[in-house]
Amino acid sequence: MSTYKIDGKQYAEMLIYGAARLAEQAGELNKLNVFPVADGDTGTNMSSTVDGGLSAIGEDIPSSIGEISAKFARAALLSARGNSGVILSQIFAGINEYLKSCDEVDVLGLADAYKNGIRTSYAAVQNPTEGTILTVFRESTEYAVKNINENSTVEEFFRLHVEQARRSLASTPDLLPALAEAEVVDSGGAGYLCMAEGMYGALTGEQLPEHRQTTTPKATVVDIDRFTRDSILEFGYCTEFLLRLMSAKVDLDGFDINIILSELRELGGESIVAYKQDDIVKVHVHTFTPGEVLASMQKYGEFLTVKIENMSLGHSGETVKNKEKPKTRKKYSVVTVACGDGIAALFTEMGADVVIEGGQTANPSTGEFIEAFKKCNADNIIVLPNNKNIFLSASQAAELYTDSSVRVVKTQNLIQGFSALSVINPGMTDIDVIVSNAESAAEAVIDGEITRAVREVSVDGKHISEGDYMALSGGRIALTAPTAEEALIGFIEGADVDFFEIMTLFVGKEVDADRRVAITDRLKEEYPDLELNVYEGGQEVYDYLIAIE
Repeated sequence: MSTYKIDGKQYAEMLIYGAARLAEQAGELNKLNVFPVADGDTGTNMSSTVDGGLSAIGEDIPSSIGEISAKFARAALLSARGNSGVILSQIFAGINEYLKSCDEVDVLGLADAYKNGIRTSYAAVQNPTEGTILTVFRESTEYAVKNINENSTVEEFFRLHVEQARRSLASTPDLLPALAEAEVVDSGGAGYLCMAEGMYGALTGEQLPEHRQTTTPKATVVDIDRFTRDSILEFGYCTEFLLRLMSAKVDLDGFDINIILSELRELGGESIVAYKQDDIVKVHVHTFTPGEVLASMQKYGEFLTVKIENMSLGHSGETVKNKEKPKTRKKYSVVTVACGDGIAALFTEMGADVVIEGGQTANPSTGEFIEAFKKCNADNIIVLPNNKNIFLSASQAAELYTDSSVRVVKTQNLIQGFSALSVINPGMTDIDVIVSNAESAAEAVIDGEITRAVREVSVDGKHISEGDYMALSGGRIALTAPTAEEALIGFIEGADVDFFEIMTLFVGKEVDADRRVAITDRLKEEYPDLELNVYEGGQEVYDYLIAIE
């Protein structure tokens, strides 16, 4: 085939093929983990990100590539999970910046769009690391751009793009020694290659890969009997809408989203989230007068979608308690991520206002963070992502959310999050001091994670056999041992705990009561000078998590 221009319908088909290829390979991508731990989730994250983008396209596909691109890029941004998912969403956000004004695009326009994807994705990462998805996308784009001209076909662009992506992916271990030592390639780069191969396959007539849907959307259940003829409207209405700004009503190029934010506040709106992309404004607001809000917003454009829900009713199993906001706006709220019922409960007791369920293998999306921020009625929100692969999603949500000042503390694991949360004192009011103290506590704690190797590998100069137990600390393997308990004790022995006072142990889901009692007694006997706290954390993957402070 020889395709010289693509429109919206062709682009949508390419994205569908890319998503299917990603879903098909998600399990294999999850296995591309430097450490031999059963916590790989890159494939799942990238597939969820793209599926979220596709969900906005719908069945009635327009012919304009700009319209398709804008819908996909916006939805992928909110659905982005994990570092690779966020970067992938930024790649398509950059591509969209060029495509959004096009009805169709030729190969040179496609080249310009992809070059813009490089700029946007690199700008999204504070310290871009080569040997990752960024490198694979950049090198494959640069190679394709260099070797096409105005007479080239779209197929040629993607063939060159995919060929170089394969070479770049194979070279990622040369750029990142940790990949070379573990004898794997970069998982994010491999995920991007899957996406590119799928999109190319749509052009060449390949059979659509089987797309396995891993989750089934939950039906929304509304109990109308919770609000009777004698009820009082306590919580107002959750009001959401998409507004297309109209050139007959506003100056599209100079329109400032702060105009809408200010007006919603003047109308008594709470939990306001509003952001603008191109000529579309998405708004979420809690209000007792949705009619006034809609009438006010119609001065600027016309509605594409509107949703109004009485917050006294339960939706999707949520309780009214979860919907309710503090009547007095707080100076700050804390949003944190946790896996394991015990750890989540503890974080709530320690003062976290919202605990998002997630962690390894279950990274929350950008949209889930925004939903959590909506539950906080605070001038400032402190976010503890507690996982290095969640930081970008949290940061992206912080940029999109405008109703509060959001500060993301770069906690790398649950132990750092626990330590940071422990120093956030409700009596403190200086947000800069609070964040600084949380950052210092996260850096100062000795963190240990005990887990079992799922494959044979050499990492950090250590040869690890399948079934060995490892003590991980600071992103490195400290030691290995035949049992989880020996790995734990060996880690503490090597931690030089003479100048520390408190040891906190979180017991994992797979550890039975006998093992818990035995290790608790042993720690009390061997470290009598340390105050020992033991919690049944309920976390998966890791038998023990330990904090030494």
